[in-house]
Amino acid sequence: MEIGNNLKLLRKRLKRSQEEVAQELNLTRSTYSGYENGVAQPNLDALVAFSEFYKVSIDELVKKDFEVFSEADWQRIDQGLYTDVKGQKLRVLTSIVNSDDEEMIELVPLKASAGYASGYADPDYLKVLPTFYLPFLSKNKKYRSFPIQGDSMPPVVEGSYVVAEYIQNWMTIRSGSPCIVVTKDEGIVFKVVHNLLDTSQSFQLCSTNTFYKPYLVHANDILEMWKFVNYISPELPDIRMDDQHLSKSIQDLQKEVFELKENMRKS
Repeated sequence: MEIGNNLKLLRKRLKRSQEEVAQELNLTRSTYSGYENGVAQPNLDALVAFSEFYKVSIDELVKKDFEVFSEADWQRIDQGLYTDVKGQKLRVLTSIVNSDDEEMIELVPLKASAGYASGYADPDYLKVLPTFYLPFLSKNKKYRSFPIQGDSMPPVVEGSYVVAEYIQNWMTIRSGSPCIVVTKDEGIVFKVVHNLLDTSQSFQLCSTNTFYKPYLVHANDILEMWKFVNYISPELPDIRMDDQHLSKSIQDLQKEVFELKENMRKS
């Protein structure tokens, strides 16, 4: 394993001494030095601490050799971004096909949605989900259907199901796109997203219900992104066109105020 040398390279990249890093992590200098020199191997708690301090994933820290990193790799590390936002690594999705070899759309029931953040990559979790087929959708894309809870995204009401297209490369997401965002902490959320990857490695999530304030989610905290395609609703939308324009105007104003506050905070 390359852990020791990787730790050394990360520390030098930050221009910090072993003593400084050890103090930050509540370790003795000799203990930290032992990890860097390969005298001792860090346990899981130590790996988590290193991951959070250096803002790299444990998987990268353990499996990759940072000696061969390109400058682009190091820039990503410097930005604190370890999620593969461009989708360059293979993301395996479990898919169900029918007797005609047509890919089905998995529907995540409300009762199963709480476990989606931990089961989204588990074939055993996904293969028991109900499925359906929509012949008018592209056969070259992957779709899944998610339950909607709450009142934050009218005209899509609680009890509806959003059908969404899987997004491999998050850099391609256009600001203002409605998306299903699967996060580590919140699980499945449906929001209008604004792509801030270039400036803050984050997405701003906004509701069409202006009662709810926009907020930022760092790319490292996102598991999956799905672009809205259509939705199935138990209710007929009852929103006038003027209301839609007013809601959009308030959303834009909220976004501008949010960005202004962020810029003032950073300056």
